[in-house]
Amino acid sequence: MLANAPAPGNGMRSSSIIHPRAGNDFPSFTPGTRVTINVLKPGERTAPRRSNCNQIEVCISGQGRISAENELYAELHDVWTIPPMTVYSRHNDSNSLWVWLSYANTPLLEKLGVLFEEEGGDIGSQESEHEPVAEQALALFDQAHAPDLPIGNLGARLRGYEYLTDISVVESKALLWPWKEVAPHMNLKAGDNGRNIWLLYNPATGKRQGTSASYFATYGGTPPGGPQFTGARGHRHISASINYHTRGSGRSVVNGECVEWKGGDLLYSAPGWSEHAHYWSEEGWTVITVQDHPMHIAMGSLLWQENMNGPIYALGLEPGQKGYVGPRKVGE
Repeated sequence: MLANAPAPGNGMRSSSIIHPRAGNDFPSFTPGTRVTINVLKPGERTAPRRSNCNQIEVCISGQGRISAENELYAELHDVWTIPPMTVYSRHNDSNSLWVWLSYANTPLLEKLGVLFEEEGGDIGSQESEHEPVAEQALALFDQAHAPDLPIGNLGARLRGYEYLTDISVVESKALLWPWKEVAPHMNLKAGDNGRNIWLLYNPATGKRQGTSASYFATYGGTPPGGPQFTGARGHRHISASINYHTRGSGRSVVNGECVEWKGGDLLYSAPGWSEHAHYWSEEGWTVITVQDHPMHIAMGSLLWQENMNGPIYALGLEPGQKGYVGPRKVGE
């Protein structure tokens, strides 16, 4: 077991969950997402580290503390983010094992050859080394003083290089969604009037509707005895989808292939542009879903088809799907 393995030098016991069809060059769970299961024993902590990857994490057992710009205290089913280039460490101050899943876009950065990672006690503390620049030059050559000229009559513009290197900052800090605050809005037991799907939204992502810059995370499900999906067809989208089931059981049909699942299972529930439908049992289900939806919105590549006989929408580029408050409706 991972918990019984000796602690490595950085204190992080971690194991990647690899898709059986992943290539040897970039082993990962999906082509763009690495999913790892991580363990800290009571009293243990990890070395400080930072990376330029996006990370969403969810506690699946125990509790622990994440030290980033602020202190995040995570318990069972809590979700949190670690933004790129944030120095962070993890601490298990409890008397039991702390176990969590991490979702990160490291495979994509590795494929591009641009993954940046460092760890150790002195990261983030080094002074920048650069040649002195005259105060006058700093005042003149920043975005506020850069040229921004109209070109043609259709809205094109010509801008100075400063716009590329002095980009306006949108604050993105580590955030926590405590399950105890999310759960009252969910459909967890008979008689609940909550919605059956909620986005864990990070305002720093703007129109990308993300939990992090690259991913959204949603909590969804239905209570025991709640309405079940009975339709013959599913839906599809460009974004790749990963489901972690915290409760219930059922089956998913992905590109015609049936996969059985139960609470505690991790499912690659929708490779990009694959038709998929989820059929839960009478006991209901609760699921956390992670998709690289915001990344595709940023690239303008996010296509979505809710009804397989209906239109294909380019989300973020045109008016999108209307009339749904969850991923599917009973009987459709």
